[in-house]
Amino acid sequence: MLASFRPTLLATIDFSTLKDGDHTQVLGLKGDDGTRVIAKMKDTPTDDPLFGKGMIRADGRKVHPMYLFEVKQPSESKGAWDYYKTRATIPADQAFRPVDQGDCPLVKK
Repeated sequence: MLASFRPTLLATIDFSTLKDGDHTQVLGLKGDDGTRVIAKMKDTPTDDPLFGKGMIRADGRKVHPMYLFEVKQPSESKGAWDYYKTRATIPADQAFRPVDQGDCPLVKK
């Protein structure tokens, strides 16, 4: 049954989050206090197989490229689950509101 399961967008986001899992363990800070873990996470670039290279900004937002997809015509599909074609890749710095335009109290101005 699982072999035929195809995840939704939300399921892939959850998987991506869980795959990298315990950031304290990944960053070698297991058992450390939260402040140091957060600082280390913000200093460490991300490279997710689902969403590409990114980073965690000072405001805590994870930024990465975003993708615009188009649903293929049935004649364009090459097999099961081949529904989409990538129309554009939006760079992370254009896909998210700039950190200096936000009103996050975590960002020192």
